[in-house]
Amino acid sequence: MPADPDAGLIPPVDAPQVWPLFPDPGSPRGDPVAPADQGGEQVVAGLSNSAVAITTSFDGSDILIYGAVRRETPIPDGPLDVIVTIEAPSEPLTIWQKARRFGIWVNTERVDVGAAPSFYAVATTRPLDDILAPDWDNRYRISLPLVLRAFAGAPEVEDTLPYTQALLRLRQQNGHYRMEEGAVTLVEDTLFRTDIRLPANLIEGDYRARIFLLREGAVIDAYGAAIEVRKVGLERWLYRLAFDQPLLYGLMSLAVAVIAGWGASAAFRKLRRA
Repeated sequence: MPADPDAGLIPPVDAPQVWPLFPDPGSPRGDPVAPADQGGEQVVAGLSNSAVAITTSFDGSDILIYGAVRRETPIPDGPLDVIVTIEAPSEPLTIWQKARRFGIWVNTERVDVGAAPSFYAVATTRPLDDILAPDWDNRYRISLPLVLRAFAGAPEVEDTLPYTQALLRLRQQNGHYRMEEGAVTLVEDTLFRTDIRLPANLIEGDYRARIFLLREGAVIDAYGAAIEVRKVGLERWLYRLAFDQPLLYGLMSLAVAVIAGWGASAAFRKLRRA
């Protein structure tokens, strides 16, 4: 079933959320929708990489997501669509508004978001608004606006929409939030594939890939898989050193800076003499 928590998906919510949800802090989440019955179609899928190693030369990674639709009955009438998402671990953040005060720009009002992933990508067979009904989007949180899980407490501003829209716009500009409509190739309503590019500045954690089958705007099946992202080698050693022994890490950083500065100065002296 699409709501299987073991598949890494969000189960139905029986009670209202404590935190109000984006974009309207006063609007509760909609009631869970029962899975659609479309002839027992199921997703069978795989990933080209279930683990990503971040090294000193890491410049991003391409994840190939592929699969097929398993069914025991003839293909139902109507178009079949596929949505694929990859989501980084969520973390709280604060959205600040800058204003000019006494000739300088300073942070003024803010909105605290309880949970937002640092990376989120959505790939679809067709435009998202044409294949996904709003109630199903509200349940599985597939579209970009719904990736912001909740506000951390009551917002201090009257209108939070400009803040969340600004965050989405900035993260889309730097490639951390992506909407790639038409990027999923579906062959004969059975085979599908897509490639999603992970950026170079990934954070460590367990990323989540989700695959949704849809007919007439309703999710008929879903599949979830984990992608482990970890630093390895020198990157891992420096990362752990910074947290486990911050004093030693600071002394090493200072030594590297002194040596680099002395080396650059000596090189410039030689160049002048030459």
